[in-house]
Amino acid sequence: MGGGGGRSDLARAVMRGDRRAASRLLSFLEDRDPRGRAPYRALYRRSGRAHLVGVTGPPGSGKSTLVDALTRRFRSDGRKVAIVAVDPTSPFTGGAILGDRVRMSDHTLDPGVVIRSMASRGSMGGIAPATYQAAVVFDAMGFDTVVIETVGTGQLETDIIRCAATVVVVTMPGTGDEVQVAKAGLFEIGDIFVVNKADREGADAIRREIESMLALGAHAPPAGWRPPVLSTVASQGEGVDALHAAVEGHLRHLKASGLHREGEVSRARHIILQELVEAARERAHGALAGPWGERLVRDVAGRRRDAASAARLLAKRL
Repeated sequence: MGGGGGRSDLARAVMRGDRRAASRLLSFLEDRDPRGRAPYRALYRRSGRAHLVGVTGPPGSGKSTLVDALTRRFRSDGRKVAIVAVDPTSPFTGGAILGDRVRMSDHTLDPGVVIRSMASRGSMGGIAPATYQAAVVFDAMGFDTVVIETVGTGQLETDIIRCAATVVVVTMPGTGDEVQVAKAGLFEIGDIFVVNKADREGADAIRREIESMLALGAHAPPAGWRPPVLSTVASQGEGVDALHAAVEGHLRHLKASGLHREGEVSRARHIILQELVEAARERAHGALAGPWGERLVRDVAGRRRDAASAARLLAKRL
């Protein structure tokens, strides 16, 4: 009884806006610590109000600077903003390598902004396994907008569409590869496209390239929405007002068309499957750590059994 009460206390503290309680809960969720389950369930029922905005794109495109500038613009409207910044995982500690997060340090004293760095922990989709859970926690805390910035490794980062209602795809000139967005599969998921660092040579060419590819059907937008292609110089704040207007316009379109509800259903399907995979992974690790699993692993290592048949045996045991 006492443990359950403690978990309820943690959820209540988070809903009151206690950031230390939120940080503690997010650590539980990242580590898949059972102590986080009950508070998260309570908070999940209180969520669903915040606008989840994903910002993704190739490394070096200035995503962090753009998120910083966009956050300032949201704050000028009086909106509370949470930033979930997914960073590469340290191979030594398993934690997040903070990278460009230092650029957002000006927000640390703003009570209307919270920043949480999360380690990607080997995820190939650009977001951490607990990314959506973090967004839910901040939503339940009363933040109006949750901005999720992907890791920016240059790998396929399309999982953001399963977390965010609005996806902003960022690119930049001078990379030597003007179709990198298409190569990364980001055309299919972008609701808004941004050519950042637009004061550099080649920015207009990249913008025209993206507009041409969109016109040729590289993207199948939802009914009634035409993805805008914007130019920004985030470090100077240029073009940020237009981006802010596009983000707000996309949310209005989703709600007016009923697509917002459809997106919630799609995200629910994804997070159910994600939880199933993570739970199965945990149980599999436990089984392989025991005597039976150790024999199975040694059989594969000794070439007495192939990995696929071993996996099938493990699945049956689970």
